[in-house]
Amino acid sequence: MSAAPWHRYYPDGTSPEIDELAARHVPELLGASAAEDPAAVAFTQCMPNGMNGSLRYSEVERLSDQFAVYLREVVGLVAGDRVAVQLPNCLSYPVVAFGILKAGCVLVNTNPLYTASEMTHQFSDSGARALVIIDMFADRLPKALASTGIETVVTVRISEFFPAVVAGIIRATQRYWSRSLPPVSVAHTPLRDALEAGRERIDEGAAGPAAYLEGVGPDTLAVLQYTGGTTGVSKGAMLSHGNLVANTAQMLAMCGTHLRRGEETVLTALPLYHVFAFTVNLIGFYHMRGRNILVPSPRPPSNLKRAFENYRITWLTGVNTLFNALLNERWFLDYPPRSLRASAAGGMALHQPVAERWREVTGTPIVEGYGLTETSPVLTFNPLGGTVKDGTIGIPVPSTTVRCIDDAGNVLPAGEPGELVARGPQIMQGYWQRADETEHALVDGWLHTGDIGEMDDDGYFRIVDRKKDMVLVSGFNVYPNEVEECIAAMPTVREAGVIGVPDPKTGEAVRAYVVADDPAPSPDEIVAHCRESLAAYKVPRSIEFRDELPKSPIGKILRKELRTDPGPATTSTNDPGSEEASPR
Repeated sequence: MSAAPWHRYYPDGTSPEIDELAARHVPELLGASAAEDPAAVAFTQCMPNGMNGSLRYSEVERLSDQFAVYLREVVGLVAGDRVAVQLPNCLSYPVVAFGILKAGCVLVNTNPLYTASEMTHQFSDSGARALVIIDMFADRLPKALASTGIETVVTVRISEFFPAVVAGIIRATQRYWSRSLPPVSVAHTPLRDALEAGRERIDEGAAGPAAYLEGVGPDTLAVLQYTGGTTGVSKGAMLSHGNLVANTAQMLAMCGTHLRRGEETVLTALPLYHVFAFTVNLIGFYHMRGRNILVPSPRPPSNLKRAFENYRITWLTGVNTLFNALLNERWFLDYPPRSLRASAAGGMALHQPVAERWREVTGTPIVEGYGLTETSPVLTFNPLGGTVKDGTIGIPVPSTTVRCIDDAGNVLPAGEPGELVARGPQIMQGYWQRADETEHALVDGWLHTGDIGEMDDDGYFRIVDRKKDMVLVSGFNVYPNEVEECIAAMPTVREAGVIGVPDPKTGEAVRAYVVADDPAPSPDEIVAHCRESLAAYKVPRSIEFRDELPKSPIGKILRKELRTDPGPATTSTNDPGSEEASPR
């Protein structure tokens, strides 16, 4: 790869190229780090009231081995089988995720707040044979599993691996106070029983992960991470072991001396099922032998108070809305974390006023990066310890090239906006069982992001606009087609158009435009209807009724014109993003 303008802005000692992967697959990468200090605490789950439980590196390795053996020897899965995981941030997540990868199987991350119909789509499309789910949402299973190929269900408690007394208090509170434990009416195996079954097979001489991983290499599929891609149709981005190992190295290279091996404590408020937290927090900080403080739900932001008080947090990753929310919390302003070294923002644009105030309050750097599910996810990053340019997404990480091109595919010079295309070892293998979508997104090895950006003379990029119509609510993708179809299914609705509008809390909020016959549904009825089929962050926050919607000559609703002339909202609902990462 020839020298690029951004190479001179890499942190000292960072090579422009990653010459060789550090491991053949993710379990090898993680296992090597765990072996350096097995007794160190790897994960601590902190509840809003401060109750907590922890797992050491040795325990994570042992328990994930047991789960891998359970999947292969007890459930009967084979290499390449898909396992869906529907968990909030909790101690069980790394045990289960690492166990799936050690089994040579494929992890299918699934939002635990998905409705039954959303679960059915993802499970059916991925062909998942097994599901691991938090028991608080088990009431959705009868409807969700009816038309899927899932044969095995493993249930998890939010207090799994906590000290017995603490776990008992949490369980009793869920059962008798909050009444958040619905009955599990489908055949299932509690995680603790699955792990015990795996341990028994190991004692009987089961070959274990060493045998399961013999045929696994950099090109082996590791994760199906669902996304709308550049077309808005939900599909699984195929991320290989090599993609994830490479992106971990690329991300760490941009942190310079701000990330110290064996010395960092990262607060993980973003959900681990989201690709940002999955690669950066889960894999990256485990590889660096850090301590990961897991918060099941960051909403309200006061849920983070005890984590900041009780642990020496040195790193925080998040989206703009999280940083902004903390800056509006009196407890955070009065006692900002003194041990914090750096923060990284992604998933949505980091607003400059938020970045400036964060630096002022904490006295530490905050930098913005950019990526997609299809890129594992990091493509660009503002280098820590180097030149940070607010309002930009930074520079391409090592072994990565990013360009701006016009509609004819011509490379544009600095200062001219065009579609961002990228090439590097972190780029996905393609979309699961969608050759046509893959062909559209990957052209001659270049990923077409669908985002419009421009590069300055130093090689720093900024996002100008999104070519696609996706709406970004607190860093989560909302695809207008899905919401429009849901609204249009109502009896008197003739058509619906959906766009994103600016929102001070969530970055963007969903707005729906509806054309309906008499008797037209009320805004509240539309919201209630959407809540039956869509996750909370996808539900329109505002609704406007119109006599007609702007259309192209072939009848396609022109969302661009709706964005140009949004008009007044008829109604506003509650914050649609308030439950997006909550395991309540």
